[in-house]
Amino acid sequence: MVRTVSTMLELGTTAPDFSLLEPATGEQKCLADFADAKALLVMFICNHCPYVLRIEDGLAGLGDEFKNDGVAIVAIGPNDADNYPDDSPEKIAERVKDKGYTFPYLFDATQDVAKAYAAACTPDFFLFDGGRKLVYRGQFDDARPGNEIDVTGKDMKEAIRRVLADEAQVENQIPSMGCNIKWKPGNAPEYFTGVRAGGSK
Repeated sequence: MVRTVSTMLELGTTAPDFSLLEPATGEQKCLADFADAKALLVMFICNHCPYVLRIEDGLAGLGDEFKNDGVAIVAIGPNDADNYPDDSPEKIAERVKDKGYTFPYLFDATQDVAKAYAAACTPDFFLFDGGRKLVYRGQFDDARPGNEIDVTGKDMKEAIRRVLADEAQVENQIPSMGCNIKWKPGNAPEYFTGVRAGGSK
């Protein structure tokens, strides 16, 4: 696994549309399903990456904390399930049940949605305001595999609270870091080669 940082998509970018399978329900979910939310968090995660495993209880807690506050949270699994079966739709449905996720966890079979968001790693976070403009694309918090920092979600929670309060975001947004997205053979986007941080995990 290649340690990779977020591309830090340009702030102000409009949320790309999507229509993806929710394995836990068998339904399709699209961007318009969350039109009434004051804030929308789209996060690219997976089931096997140690960076995601380190914070997944925190992700579940985030969903619980903001579920009644006008915040929509959507997780998307972008990995090549043929070569990484732990990230298959069946395993995604199991993870939703095991972790008690209260937000949809979708499967990006073609990886086109990951490309539209310029996603590079798992986890990779994109927070949009009520007008669906990107306002935050940084880390969840400082917790990483191998350190003993508590998982608090402090960076993400602060960004969400600022959206809900109509406040400006902090200027210094620390990129998320994680495992590289597992692209299908020959499917890696051009931008991906420029965001690897080097080193192996």
